[in-house]
Order: sequence, then structure tokens, then C-alpha cells
Amino acid sequence: MLPTRDQKVWMYETMLVSRYFEETIEAIYLEGKKPVFNMAKGPIPGEMHLSNGQEPCAVGVCAHLTPKDVVTSTHRPHHVAIAKGVDLKRMAAEIFGKKTGLSGGRGGHMHIFDPDVNFSCSGIIGQGMGPAVGAALSRKLQGKEGVAVAYIGEGAANQGAFHEALNLAAVWKLPVIFVVEDNAWGISVAKATSTAVPNNAMRAQAYGMPGHLIPGNDPIAIYSAAGEAIARARSGGGPTLLDIETDRLAGHFMGDAEAYRPKGELDALRARDPIPALARRLQAEDGLSDDDNGAIMARARGRVDEAIKFARESDYPAPEEALDKVFA
Repeated sequence: MLPTRDQKVWMYETMLVSRYFEETIEAIYLEGKKPVFNMAKGPIPGEMHLSNGQEPCAVGVCAHLTPKDVVTSTHRPHHVAIAKGVDLKRMAAEIFGKKTGLSGGRGGHMHIFDPDVNFSCSGIIGQGMGPAVGAALSRKLQGKEGVAVAYIGEGAANQGAFHEALNLAAVWKLPVIFVVEDNAWGISVAKATSTAVPNNAMRAQAYGMPGHLIPGNDPIAIYSAAGEAIARARSGGGPTLLDIETDRLAGHFMGDAEAYRPKGELDALRARDPIPALARRLQAEDGLSDDDNGAIMARARGRVDEAIKFARESDYPAPEEALDKVFA
């Protein structure tokens, strides 16, 4: 299963939107946090986890999904949210803590929730797997359309929730796809020192489901594997595990000194950045012209600028609104 030219252009443009969005958020996040980094300062206080480099994991899968399909993501969620179609303006406002945000500014960047496109994420490691299995079960029991996709990092595959979710999904033959974004680092712990198997695709066999390792951080290869897995789920074939080797081009969080990385690793990762790699492929294989590329880049930048302007100009909620929508 290969994408059409239009689908490849969509993937490329969506990756650009995600990258521009995060580069802009990064610059704003650092306002007021220099020369001495203080997480509590600036217009966006708190932690910030960027997904630069992992954009192929989002577009290759979400290219096959509709708003009826459910996606749960991780504490590093922006690329997946954007690819799933989350409202970019309201997501930006949520990150800024504004009342026009998806949750009125209550959730922040690790708790993005958009019911219009069935997207959610959590700051708790592996937390989205159970809800994804539940969503898939509800659809199966009610005869509704749709599949569920649960994104996790490779570190979460060592959590109990991972094994419980895979087991139930397989027992009940649910329409759910588990996507492991393997960037080789669980915060500052290398996968080789924390995980007993060389890749998490191997673990799928223990639960009676297909497991596919997708190397190279290649959105086209991810699209092909995800297309087969999602088609299998839609036809009643049950769950699949996709283990995607990807690259984290930033620290675990903004302010991470990354002293744990071997010398030269970041330079090597940046040299194989998947966005210019896809642009070159579009130019070579699909006749993408410089003018076309320029228009795509401008359109992506315009979407981000519009969203950031909306967030900057939106009002903060009144202090008393902190008591709204709280269970007593």
C-alpha cells in the first residue's frame, strides 16, 4: 500500500506545520527563562516536550484515519494532534493557558483533548492504552465504525499497562493499533539498558497479534504498514503492534541539558531530518517544483502564525473559573 502524490503532499505539509508550530512554541516558551532557566517563568510556564523529528510517526498513521477514529497520545503529543486534525488555534490557546483553549486553559500541552476529532493525550506514561482499548471495545459492542490508535514511547512498553492492553485487545480481537514511537531514549535512559528485547515488535507475538518493526523514520514506510494494520482492524482482524524507529531532535523536555547523549549523536540525527528528506523524495519522484514547495511552506507557516496570534490575543480565564468543571 503506497500513498498517492496528494497524500504525500499532505504528509509533508502536515509535518511542516508541526515543525513550525513547535519551533514557534519553543521560542515563546523560552521568553523570560533566560539567562537562568526557570521553568515557572514566561508566557508558557511548566514543562514542554517537543516532538521534532518524530513527525513521520504521526502523518504515516493518521493519513488513514477519520474523525470517527480514536487516537490517544503521549506527553509529547503535538505532532499527532496536528495530524489527527485537532483545532490548531484552540490547541495553541490551550498551551498558553487561555480560556479559548480546548479545555479552557486547564489542561496545558500534555493534556490536549478534542472530542470533535476523538483525540486525547496524557502526561502519565502508557495511560492512553487502556482508554484506546476501551474505545475499540465500545465500537465493537455497538457495531459502530472506527478504530482506535494508542501511541506510546518505547519506554512505556515496559509498563504493566502495555501488557494488559495488548492481552485484552488480542483476547477480544479489538480494532486497535498500538504505535510505539521508539526514539531510543526513555528520558535519559537508553533503550538498550532498560529493555530485554532489541525491538518491541517482537513482543506482539506473545499476544497473538502481528508486530511490525518500521526502521528509518520513513513516513512512506509507516503509511504502508499502518494502512495494512488499520485495514485489518476495520475488517475485524483484530489488533496490530507497530514499532517505529524514530528520532527525537530535542531534549526530553525544554531545558534538558542532554548530557546523556553520546558525542555527535544529535548532529547525526539532524543530518537525517525526515522533513527535508521527504521534500527531496517528492521532488525526485512526484515532480514537486520549487514554486510548489514554497507555496506549501508558506501555507504551513501561515497556519501556525494565525494560531499563535489567536492564542496570544485570547484572554486568560478569570481566577474564579478555576472552580468550574471540577467534581465536588
